[in-house]
Amino acid sequence: MFKTKIITLLTDFGLSDVYVGVLKGAIAQINPQLTIVDLTHQIPPQNIAAGRFCLMTAYPYFPAGTVHIAVVDPGVGSSRRGVAVKCANCVLVGPDNGLFSGVLSQESAMPTAGYTYAAVELSNPQYWRTSQPSSTFHGRDIFATVGAHLASGVPLEELGRAIDPDSLVRSPIPACTPTTDGVDGCIQYIDYFGNLITNIPGTLVAGKSWSVAIARSKLSSESDKDFVIPSGTSYSSGESGNLIALVGSHGWVEIAVFRGNAQAFLEIDCGAKVQVKINPV
Repeated sequence: MFKTKIITLLTDFGLSDVYVGVLKGAIAQINPQLTIVDLTHQIPPQNIAAGRFCLMTAYPYFPAGTVHIAVVDPGVGSSRRGVAVKCANCVLVGPDNGLFSGVLSQESAMPTAGYTYAAVELSNPQYWRTSQPSSTFHGRDIFATVGAHLASGVPLEELGRAIDPDSLVRSPIPACTPTTDGVDGCIQYIDYFGNLITNIPGTLVAGKSWSVAIARSKLSSESDKDFVIPSGTSYSSGESGNLIALVGSHGWVEIAVFRGNAQAFLEIDCGAKVQVKINPV
């Protein structure tokens, strides 16, 4: 088992309450020598898709074996499973609700050498904070302590019963679809700046001349026409206040407004359809 002694935390807890600090306290009770990195605690409440995207784009920047504890958990206290999953380059701990499907679209779950399985349901209370966890705070009572034990060297196999990695819940985010003149996709995430990040990989437009078409808001007097957004290489490729399409640092096609907010400009939300148009050579 990896022993990097690094844990990351991603939650929708916000920073106004003590919940994040309590997670760190539960981890420190197990091993105060662990390094804890806050990915973010500002995921919109109960927004599993946003948590999925942020975890997927963050995990590659950590050493192999880092334990990622993610808690965006509207089903806490229900029959949804708590799980731990070992991948080639990380270990995931949290609710089985699609939160890990972004990482699992890029990483295969794989067993530790000498063992036969790569995912477990967290059914062994020996590694929980308490055998009677709160029905509203599994982050504190199960996920934080399990993650701390994993980062301290406890084998995945001791944490509970084996499950088939293929049985893990997958996110409803659809895949993009190639067309005769480009790619159809949707908005999968909106960042703090209002940039609209699509589910279209930047590799599909690399080295090509392209643009993005997106339907205008229903509030627009020209709602029957699409915006056609030119592509550029940076936010400043466009003029101040104008839309620009580019491949962001995360590797996905996104729509931005230079010195502005694309979400406010277009009045659209996650799930909105977009089209990448590849210009003829």
